[in-house]
Amino acid sequence: MRVVIRVGGSVVASPINTKLISEYVDILKQLESQKHEVVLVVGGGTLARDFIKHVKDLGLNEPQQDTVAITVSRLVAQLFALKLNNTATIPTTLEDVAQMLNKGKRKTVVMGGLKPGITTDAVAALVAEKIKADLLVKATDQEGIYTEDPRKHKNAKKLDHLTFDDLTRLLGQNKHKAGIHQIVDPEAVKILRKNQTKTIIVYGFKPENVLLAVNGEKIGTVIA
Repeated sequence: MRVVIRVGGSVVASPINTKLISEYVDILKQLESQKHEVVLVVGGGTLARDFIKHVKDLGLNEPQQDTVAITVSRLVAQLFALKLNNTATIPTTLEDVAQMLNKGKRKTVVMGGLKPGITTDAVAALVAEKIKADLLVKATDQEGIYTEDPRKHKNAKKLDHLTFDDLTRLLGQNKHKAGIHQIVDPEAVKILRKNQTKTIIVYGFKPENVLLAVNGEKIGTVIA
């Protein structure tokens, strides 16, 4: 099975959590042993948002803010890649990713952002489209998707299953901006909905949740 795993920067890079990165690498190795082909897309978290603020303070524009955030996400990706493959080659285009998988160079490819104007959520969705992934799993800082933001509303209820139309209605922001922090980025939702890519949102501070999702266990929120 081809799987895209999106690990939020809020999980592994807010601040950098090397213990958690090591645990994720162990999960990636288990997925490799199960013969899955995996693309891991990681974000820059608060580290990237800190740098976005520095770029703003310098009076630079949003594409420049995005460019710096992408660099940070690729640095985080290098930590994963070095731990996993002992190599720091990070793809910078969709073609690079497809080539690495299709030529059998890697069972697991690790990457960060691609270009200004899109988040790593959207990158994960585009990768899923490019490689015709069977599943996208997003590991975030929540147990799944809720009726309301559970950090602000005590009565928020977790939803076990959603359609992409349901998700669009639930999300608050509907366009990209540098440093956007939303459980699923709006541009990513559009791409996933277009391709009807099955997506599962899980709690990322327990990396084993990703393995459970890939293996078909009931966990998180399924969007399909």
